[in-house]
Amino acid sequence: MLISILLLLFALRNRMIDFTLSKYRQLLLSLQQQGYQFLTFEQYISSVKSSTSHFSTKFVILRHDVDLKASNSLHIAQIEHELGVVSSFYFRVVPESNQPDIIRAIADLGHEIGYHYEDMAIMNGEIDKAYVHFQEQLQYFRQFYPVRTI
Repeated sequence: MLISILLLLFALRNRMIDFTLSKYRQLLLSLQQQGYQFLTFEQYISSVKSSTSHFSTKFVILRHDVDLKASNSLHIAQIEHELGVVSSFYFRVVPESNQPDIIRAIADLGHEIGYHYEDMAIMNGEIDKAYVHFQEQLQYFRQFYPVRTI
């Protein structure tokens, strides 16, 4: 939500709404120039749990939910990597999101991979089946990255 607000403020400040990759790059550069540090969700949680926050008071956690166009997420991951930015990408099990080559490529760029679960909906609210499905899918995504956040 924070990044959504930042994107909106950035767009309003520049008097235009432009969600192109070019503007996204400009947003990241602007945040870097203002001294923001980028963290994955996993880095933030680990730091809070261990009470050893090795990050500045100005930080951004970028979380990307990969819903329909996994290839777009790869483009975002590449831009972030070029700029030395890390972020978290949460993939669904649906075919549009679950693209193994793209998941692997994003992980290889140094980004966090997470499971964007929806097991209760997939299993029509049956808790026991949803739990089993969740465990199976989490294990599946762990072949790409040691998933620790969902």
